[in-house]
Amino acid sequence: MLPRIEHRRSIESLLDDRPVVALIGARQVGKTTLAREIAERHSPAHLFDLESSADLARLSDPLLALSHLEGLIVLDEVQRRPDLFPTLRVLADRRPPPARFLVLGSASPDLLRQSSESLAGRIAYYELPPLSLAEIDAAHLDDLWLRGGFPASFTARSDVASHRWRRDFVQTFLERDIAQLGINIPSTTLERFWNMLAHYHAQVWNGSELARAFGVSHHTVRRYLEALEATFMVRALKPWSANLGKRQVRSPKVYLRDSGLLHRLLDIGNREQLERHPKVGASWEGFVIENAIRAFGAEDRQCYFWATHSGAEIDLLVHQGGHLRAVEVKRTSSPTVTRSMRTAAADLGVTSLDLIHAGGETFPLARGIRAVAAERMLEDLT
Repeated sequence: MLPRIEHRRSIESLLDDRPVVALIGARQVGKTTLAREIAERHSPAHLFDLESSADLARLSDPLLALSHLEGLIVLDEVQRRPDLFPTLRVLADRRPPPARFLVLGSASPDLLRQSSESLAGRIAYYELPPLSLAEIDAAHLDDLWLRGGFPASFTARSDVASHRWRRDFVQTFLERDIAQLGINIPSTTLERFWNMLAHYHAQVWNGSELARAFGVSHHTVRRYLEALEATFMVRALKPWSANLGKRQVRSPKVYLRDSGLLHRLLDIGNREQLERHPKVGASWEGFVIENAIRAFGAEDRQCYFWATHSGAEIDLLVHQGGHLRAVEVKRTSSPTVTRSMRTAAADLGVTSLDLIHAGGETFPLARGIRAVAAERMLEDLT
């Protein structure tokens, strides 16, 4: 098991400030393991697994079951019992609070809408992402790129075992998890859409084209996209708009968030196949962007891309604290300044512009523009 110390500390800090903390993230990303580790550091602690029939029976009257407990109460897979949130509001309002609640869910706050309505001002959300460069040795960067950041996939004994794990994950996600989350899309339809989306990875969203391929409306395929966003499978990077007098792209750019799942859907099983695949550059771009976002400590709402219809483009813009930082991604060991980068630096007024590349050194390229080695991303972007 890989220790996830920084995530644990962040969650414990939130528990000190809020009566309820929601630990959210994709299935199999390590939420339960981390919650149990946190529970072991608290006394007393009480764990309820809402996929267990015994624990569900214990919570048939949740107020009666929970009101006398003290310390830390962990509720795993809380999206299976959204009716618990009003009870948590009552328990969270006790003064002084005899217990804190750590609730685990495999869906976004928007999908867990009842939690935000019932627990407004009482709940803090913390998203646990797959493993990132910050949590592994930089020497294993290529393994992380190929296998992705799901712990069981990354630590598998071989590439074959990792690929098999991701195959089973996709099947279980489509056949069981989607329905349990209350998403009413047939598994065969979502599987076809997800596979198609893998071939659109790192491209601007074209709902009309996908809708024609499915023979449905663009509103319907947008609903498919939102389902995968809500379950942390897809990132739709918003377009940045500036008052430039230029025609700018207004649609989001779509990425599969985990490179390992992207490679599973593209049937890429090893490094040799990846290097020969036509989506190798797009895969690298998405992998770097996910890790850059985590290196910046940025929230989803702070992340954008920028492009004009004349061809100028920046892969990632992060707007934090009034500053606009730009990141361009190139799978090369010999990075150079591009016209797009100069245009962005001049037109957008970015605070910094970093070109993240596959080489091993970080060095200046031009005034205000650096080449940053991917393996040094954590040190050089923060």
